[in-house]
Amino acid sequence: MRSPRTVAAFAAVTLAGVGLLAGCASSSGDSSDGKVHITVASLIPGSDKAAFAAFDERVKEFEKANPNIVLKTEEYQWTGPTFATQLAGGTLPDVFNVPFTDSQSLLQAGQLADITAEVNKLSYADKFNENVLAVAKKGDKIYGIPYGPYAMGLSYNREIFTKAGLDPDKPPTTWDEVRADAKTISEKVPGVAGYMQMTQGNTGGWELTTATYARGGRMETVEGGKTKVTTNNPQTKEALQFLHDVRWEDNAAGSNFLLDWSGINQAFGAGQIAMYPSGSDVLTALVQQNNVDPKNYGLTTLPLTDDADAGALVGGNVAAVSPKSSAAQKAAAVKWIDFYYMQKLLDEKQAVADAKVLAKSNQPVGVPTLPVFDKATYDQTLSWIKPEVNIPLENVAPFTDKIFDTNLVPEPNKNTQELYGALDTVVQAVLTDKNADIDALLTKVDTDIQKLVDSSK
Repeated sequence: MRSPRTVAAFAAVTLAGVGLLAGCASSSGDSSDGKVHITVASLIPGSDKAAFAAFDERVKEFEKANPNIVLKTEEYQWTGPTFATQLAGGTLPDVFNVPFTDSQSLLQAGQLADITAEVNKLSYADKFNENVLAVAKKGDKIYGIPYGPYAMGLSYNREIFTKAGLDPDKPPTTWDEVRADAKTISEKVPGVAGYMQMTQGNTGGWELTTATYARGGRMETVEGGKTKVTTNNPQTKEALQFLHDVRWEDNAAGSNFLLDWSGINQAFGAGQIAMYPSGSDVLTALVQQNNVDPKNYGLTTLPLTDDADAGALVGGNVAAVSPKSSAAQKAAAVKWIDFYYMQKLLDEKQAVADAKVLAKSNQPVGVPTLPVFDKATYDQTLSWIKPEVNIPLENVAPFTDKIFDTNLVPEPNKNTQELYGALDTVVQAVLTDKNADIDALLTKVDTDIQKLVDSSK
């Protein structure tokens, strides 16, 4: 699921129904002026003017370098319900993004264009991290280009830590410490939830999965080629008990228990929440939409238990193309994806140009992500843009110093959004009902989602 670099909120989409749709119609086409016209997704609605200005400047640079292509930009935020509506109505941009979790289902349903030929013409086609590219492939066919992979971490407000008498340079490293710090914060800084998680729009299930992975559990297992839904496991129960205790015993979870990705970011930006699990790239959105000052932002790895399977959930986005695009539009679309998403990772001139545009617009430069290619390429890119980095790297060092030695675990790959949606209700129940029957709630999720998994074969 993305952080929406980024992906924003994640919500349910009935993919069986999506598969029946005729496909998304391209909103633009080849024009009588002899140029190729395509519509591309820009930023999430509500991003600040400086962010849009920076994006528009990149569009101008692209059009100058490609005078036969005309770009029209549209604000875009991926959510399951709105995506399904746009898909059905043919109103998607020609270039859009989907989260890792949905790319396979959408390409299987014929809703993403086959761009194999166009991608294979790229000079770096053989450099992709195959584990990352796999989310957009079916056999040898490529249906999108992954970008902005992230690992889940723990975002925290350094200013609030200081107010509570905690050392912001020493964030919690165990779940017991998270709980203790959350309790201290809520007691010493009135009106602040020491710790909170997302709960709705499928984000509750996403973050519960994150907390389960950190303890070594899995929401799905595969045996003999068969997927078994396993949310009712000791680690998920432990994660829910932790949330229960923060809420009911420590009174450190605040009073708003209906928070999605945008909602919790807004609350964090407003200083109402001190700690929450997040994608490692979330600072970009926090600056663009919630006016967070990077100097007050901290990021650390999620606490992992001693379980050998404990790890950090990873996700990201896929830049995809409408299946209704003409051959000329597909070629133009991949050129844009290459220019906007990839070249800043591979070409020093483009990396510096992109960083300068962002820095000039007071957008964050140096936000932690994971490699699309390999770590050597990632490190090289960072060295190119070092002069433009405008976030305090020491504030995110607790994350960046450890993440490449952390076990990284992909999201569940069967009926992922339906699974997350079902788990939303479990998280909400634990936060609103002190005596919620966790075992019964998880058993129902296992039963309901297993039926979907079995019927989707």
